Amino acid sequence: MVEHRVIGVNGIRLHIAEQGEGPLVVLLHGFPESWHSWRHQFGPLAEAGFRVVAPDQRGYGRSDHPADVDAYSILHLVGDVVGLIHALGEEKAYVVGHDWGAPVAWHTALLRPDIVLGVAGLSVPPPFRGSEPPLAAMDRRFDGRFYWNYFSRPGVADAEFARNTRATLRKFFHMGSGDAPGAGTGRQPLVEPGQSWLDTLPDPEVLPKWFTKDDLDALTESFSGGFTGPLNWYRNMDRNWELTAPWHGAVVTSPALYVYGDRDLVPAFPGTPELIAALPRLMPNLRRKPIELAGCGHWTQQERPDEVNDALVGFLTELRDGPAR
Repeated sequence: MVEHRVIGVNGIRLHIAEQGEGPLVVLLHGFPESWHSWRHQFGPLAEAGFRVVAPDQRGYGRSDHPADVDAYSILHLVGDVVGLIHALGEEKAYVVGHDWGAPVAWHTALLRPDIVLGVAGLSVPPPFRGSEPPLAAMDRRFDGRFYWNYFSRPGVADAEFARNTRATLRKFFHMGSGDAPGAGTGRQPLVEPGQSWLDTLPDPEVLPKWFTKDDLDALTESFSGGFTGPLNWYRNMDRNWELTAPWHGAVVTSPALYVYGDRDLVPAFPGTPELIAALPRLMPNLRRKPIELAGCGHWTQQERPDEVNDALVGFLTELRDGPAR
């Protein structure tokens, strides 16, 4: 059974869900999600002999929501993971992330390889720091229409998303699903002048089969505190670029796994297809070629739980036990 508690970490309180015994696996959700996005992974990973812990990351769910925008930098987020590992009585852990959780997982391995036994990212590939700040780059490339830039404007998306939280989340999950019309076409997520983000998204009459009414209920409840904390992650993107200057050119050296859907919008971002193709050359300890899930959209571990579980259990078990003979 999954158990819940709140634990003090890095100067804040994090709500965590946990199950199982054995080596620690930390699962990091993305936007707009919660620990619940890993509901299909707890049982299989616990049965494989791992202690599985998924926090609501800072700004989300039942965890603390610091008011200061600067409290959501990548260094704070990595600090939460490091602090959580130690607060749980462990020195090292495996770290897995999806969407925004993937950059946190990758950066934890990049900045603290001494405590990361292995790292896996879903949807978002490993970070290779570019030559200019990402918000500035996308602003220039798309004349301010890219959704990162829209999300980073103070108070704008916060108010829009909170007006009808349930409808907002329903639209997000439909839009990012591999089942959505037009998924996998490579169309960039742009907000035209005079539009809001939600104006660009259809409101589905039927939820995807893998995302039930109960799932939507749980997610909606987790956003009762609003969207400002999660959106503050976007507002730190250029600051993160500045803060990670000492690691420019560095690569993740921990054993690594990357999984993505072929109908996900993120791997189609400018420059990302080329990065994914080059990962086996760029990543010294990528344990297998990037795993592409056919027909899968953005919500990887929810849309394709069996395939993701097989990949994670195989990767983590091999690291723990050594290659099968």
